[in-house]
Amino acid sequence: MKAITQDRYGDLDVLDFSEIDRPVPGGDEVLVRVRAAGLHRGDWHVMTGLPYMIRIVVPSLGLRKPKVPVRGMDVAGVVEAVGVNVTRFQPGEEVFGWCEGAFAEYASAPQDQLAAKPATLSFEQAAVVPISGFAALQGLRDVGEIQAGQRVLVIGAAGGVGSFAVQLAKGFGAEVTGVASTSQLELVGSIGADEVLDYTRQDVTDGTRHWDLILDTAGRRPLSRLRRALTPTGTLVIVGSEGRGRWLGGFDRTPAGGGVVRVGGPAAADAELHAPA
Repeated sequence: MKAITQDRYGDLDVLDFSEIDRPVPGGDEVLVRVRAAGLHRGDWHVMTGLPYMIRIVVPSLGLRKPKVPVRGMDVAGVVEAVGVNVTRFQPGEEVFGWCEGAFAEYASAPQDQLAAKPATLSFEQAAVVPISGFAALQGLRDVGEIQAGQRVLVIGAAGGVGSFAVQLAKGFGAEVTGVASTSQLELVGSIGADEVLDYTRQDVTDGTRHWDLILDTAGRRPLSRLRRALTPTGTLVIVGSEGRGRWLGGFDRTPAGGGVVRVGGPAAADAELHAPA
């Protein structure tokens, strides 16, 4: 089968259009005939191997080259075959989810990383949802414990995770403020934000305003400043981090590079860091 592969870390020139063997699904895996594959910032991190810390914490990466040569994580397609222990899917069903090696004609994934594709979505639409959409859902619902009526601030609201977070927070009944750059304000407003702030003109962490839940996908602001924007019982959820060096990236901000900071007040000293489940 045809696939996009790499045998070393680097920029786009490390990618090859290759002919490789079709994967064979394990007992709990599903073989998907790929109809569309999503592309997001995580694919760039895996391709480049940056920050260097991800080569240690991500199982599919190695210190000198990726252990899994085929790139791509988000996938949508049709079930081609299933392992002997698979009970959720049958050949011919349309699915979407995440895997290792989506940039290929076929990809194999554990059955619990796939879901039935809604008939209302095209394969292309479904392929951009899985990782970014799940990260937003987990951050708001599972970690942030969002409640209807809360005031929610989404930093990086025009990005992959942020744009899903705005829509999901509105779906949960929250009052949503999105933070984005000047050129992206209209986009964030169009997807449901009640208020949109331009980070080039306004500092949302100056302590003059407070939110019940902050979802930060931009990863550049110090935690001490983000705490100032929380209500006395507010919750801060960190989803990824960018632009903090080639070695650690954003891994120094929270445990394992992600998590939630719960504080007892905007300037509380008894903050606790919790790694996500």
